[in-house]
Amino acid sequence: IEKDAALERRFQPVFVDQPTVLETIDILQGLKSLYERHHRVTITDAAVRAAAVLSDRYVADRALPDKAIDLIDEGSARVRMKLTTTPDELKDLQKEIKKLKAETEDAIADMGYETAAAMRDKVKELKEKYALKESAWRDKLGEIVPEVGEEDIAQIVAAWTGVPVSRLVEEETSRLLRMEEELHRRMVGQDEAIVTVSQAVRRARAGLKDPRRPIGSFIFLGPTGVGKTELARALAEYLFDSEDALIKLDMSEFMERHTTARLVGSPPGYVGYDEGGQLTEAVRRRPYSVILFDEIEKAHPDVFNMLLQILEDGRLSDAKGKAVNFANTVIIMTSNLGIRDVNQAGTSLGFQPAVVDEADEVERRHKNTKVKIDEELKRMFRPEFLNRVDAVVVFKSLTTGQIRQIVDFQLAKLGKRLIDQRITIEVTGAAKDLLAREGYDRMYGARPLRRVITSRIEDELAEHLLRGKIARGDTVVIDVSPEGGFTFHGEARRHETASEDSSPPQGAPA
Repeated sequence: IEKDAALERRFQPVFVDQPTVLETIDILQGLKSLYERHHRVTITDAAVRAAAVLSDRYVADRALPDKAIDLIDEGSARVRMKLTTTPDELKDLQKEIKKLKAETEDAIADMGYETAAAMRDKVKELKEKYALKESAWRDKLGEIVPEVGEEDIAQIVAAWTGVPVSRLVEEETSRLLRMEEELHRRMVGQDEAIVTVSQAVRRARAGLKDPRRPIGSFIFLGPTGVGKTELARALAEYLFDSEDALIKLDMSEFMERHTTARLVGSPPGYVGYDEGGQLTEAVRRRPYSVILFDEIEKAHPDVFNMLLQILEDGRLSDAKGKAVNFANTVIIMTSNLGIRDVNQAGTSLGFQPAVVDEADEVERRHKNTKVKIDEELKRMFRPEFLNRVDAVVVFKSLTTGQIRQIVDFQLAKLGKRLIDQRITIEVTGAAKDLLAREGYDRMYGARPLRRVITSRIEDELAEHLLRGKIARGDTVVIDVSPEGGFTFHGEARRHETASEDSSPPQGAPA
């Protein structure tokens, strides 16, 4: 019509915007009686308000009042279905009757007619009992009018979005206040990083953050192997109950100008136009997620132009013009910026005390690292980008004591993997200390430890398993031999074996 100006003049444009939350509540109040009658439930005012507020806040791709009405409809149906589900007591009776019928048939097959007759009488008695209880339950069912509350609506929102939505009840409040403690169950050290992230999450969950911007945006800097990526994984699991909520993008794949288009999708006429962008499509499918931009310093400058819009407005349009909402995401960027120069510089020149406390040395190096990284940040990134980031966190190097804690974490993971084999491992303190010594490297963090555990423990266990020296159901005690290698003792000392070469591997300290 708009192409024909003469025809267009004869029509009056009417723009219909979606109603506000308050208007949606009024609409739902008018529809409430219809859904109450249809589902035979009572819908509370709190449920009506929750449907309008939660759908507006958490359901991004649909408009009010449609999505709020669907919440009321599904919530009412869910409550009614729960009520009409057969009670456990009746299910147990059904199972018992079925079991007795099978036993009766077996007794008849074995010529045990007296036993079969007794069982048949018992089946008859149970059937009468079942009929009475079922009749009473159905009579009661007709009288009960269940109530649809705020929590029922929140459960539907959780099912739609994949994120646990609940009120700030006492349990949720205490959990948020203990967030640092929860994250420390997976993370060793890095108190500053954990506190900074926790404060941002508490702000968002308390409703104090700007509703347009992401929950939090951080740049994680520091040496390799100190837990930058692990904190992102731990945060995804803590906030959204699954590590699958982590969207990881390796910025080494977006170093060229033409590759940046893959984030939002190829423009019309180019290959892959219908596939959508790697970033926008992932967030559209999972709007509640932690987005990790790994090694952000490698990205092309055009990537930072996109990030400016995400960090400020919480929105980004894909190649098809559809806006994607980032307001419910946590943006984390990691980088090793400036670390190479710090490592090359080594310790500062001048007189140093003969004996240096390790914690003091780590703190001193951390201060020097922060100064160097701050200079590199200002040189590498534009001021308007840095000003939009909530916090820049510099991770500390790991100490030998923290590496010892990581040994416990890694061995616990190995123990879980061995559960399928019904094998239990017990590692002595001396063996753990040896693993910590061999796996500690100040420059490379905890990653060498993973290789040491693989080569010194997992490879040996695999060989013993395949040779039959360790059997299913054994408890394997891992200790240190006098020569400095590892020994593996099976359950009740039945399978006492030592490493083929008890000396440490080449390049490792004895």
